[in-house]
Amino acid sequence: MKEIIELYRDVVIQIATPYSKGTGFYVKAYGLIVTNEHVVRGNKEVVIDSNQFERQLVKVLFVDVMHDLAFLSAPKNIGIPSVNFGKDTEVQDGDKVIAIGHPFGLKYITTHGFITNAQHQQNDITYFLHDAALNPGNSGGPLLNKKGEVVGVNTFVIRDGENMGFSLPINYLKETISAYQKGEGKSGARCTACSNIVFEKPKFQKYCPHCGAKITLPKDEEDYEAVGVSKTIEELLEETGHDVKLSRRGSNNWEIHQGSAKINITYHEKTGLIIGDAFLCNLPKENIGPLYEYLLKQNYLIEGLTFSVNPKGQDIILSLLIYDRYLNVDTGIQLFKHLFEKADHYDDILVDDFGAFWKQED
Repeated sequence: MKEIIELYRDVVIQIATPYSKGTGFYVKAYGLIVTNEHVVRGNKEVVIDSNQFERQLVKVLFVDVMHDLAFLSAPKNIGIPSVNFGKDTEVQDGDKVIAIGHPFGLKYITTHGFITNAQHQQNDITYFLHDAALNPGNSGGPLLNKKGEVVGVNTFVIRDGENMGFSLPINYLKETISAYQKGEGKSGARCTACSNIVFEKPKFQKYCPHCGAKITLPKDEEDYEAVGVSKTIEELLEETGHDVKLSRRGSNNWEIHQGSAKINITYHEKTGLIIGDAFLCNLPKENIGPLYEYLLKQNYLIEGLTFSVNPKGQDIILSLLIYDRYLNVDTGIQLFKHLFEKADHYDDILVDDFGAFWKQED
């Protein structure tokens, strides 16, 4: 089992858009990244990240609302291992399964469970119902059998349903990939009215040629543009030299890398609070007193920023808090620069001088 989990550490991929975060997995035989349609909905391109390549933008190639499937282009010449598809006809009630994904933005979480219903019918589609815990961010990840074969695509979970998760059986994915390949790489979508797959054509008029229903291909999605406070934040990120498209991590959320520091920026519309949290490193195992004393002194010295420690994760965090009514490009640029520069400055000191540990992503 450990070997299976290690294999998929390189196969499973993080996906982020301006609207959501989710999971995908690379299928080497077809050169595609598979995920859920609802993870990439409304986007022509998304951000992907993996152990095997740098964070980057890739195109959404195909969407299928009916089966909640989407295919993304994959980076070229990557060393991700191949995985095998199982047979959905062999999946039975009581079979042990593993769900893999990136819930809540965490990297690589595996949960174990059992198939509770291998023939659950919903909207004329058969799903695997299982009790391997699924959380926001798991969407689009693979469901594995005990042999490490992909037998389903995790799709959704019933709220307050005591870990009842739904996975689309692998046969739907196989059939959809086969149908998609007929388009020879063109932008495509399954029509929600007649179920036919439609591909781009020179004179495509956004209507299904089979039934006349309106249809939007991934390439025709409009580019995302932030508005209001979110737009101001993105202008600040650009002014500080960061790629805004690569920084987006769902609604009103951005992730910045400055040197060795990682900074999460979140805008809470209800409270009007903008929070920049730089996760620097983890507390040392011993002799913590001098480090705490240093953090308290720095809180007195550094203007506008605050050190804190997450008691659960042992994270040392440097934070910036701004209310949206006080934010504009002129005032915000200095505040953001101050946070980014100090985050990259302090993490080295905490590790080298006080024995703190670099954060482990996995």
